[in-house]
Amino acid sequence: MSKEFQSSIIKYLEAIKSDYANTMTVTSEPLTESQWNIRKKMRLEFNHGIHYTVGKKYIKVITGSSVHSFIVNTDTDSKFEKGDILKAAGWAAPARNSSRGNIMSDYTTQWTGAPYIN
Repeated sequence: MSKEFQSSIIKYLEAIKSDYANTMTVTSEPLTESQWNIRKKMRLEFNHGIHYTVGKKYIKVITGSSVHSFIVNTDTDSKFEKGDILKAAGWAAPARNSSRGNIMSDYTTQWTGAPYIN
């Protein structure tokens, strides 16, 4: 795996963490110190739990005990380019209907998973 590709994966993980952090700061009412401490703990646990595993065809992005998304990890896919972000269809496989972006160029991500297609 090239350094550029690995760096793009790390940036993707950081974008997911950032979206989670932004979600945790949005409130409709003021929070107590205890509530802020709980959110801070949740954010630390989320950040600690996000990681990826590298397979032959895909890189699996995992948040806690859930699959967040898959990233195409081959140059020989007949439908997708290396770096394309795919929504998870389940634990072991991506949804191969459409790319949600490419980690080497433009993409939008959410902490809950790869965005749905509009």
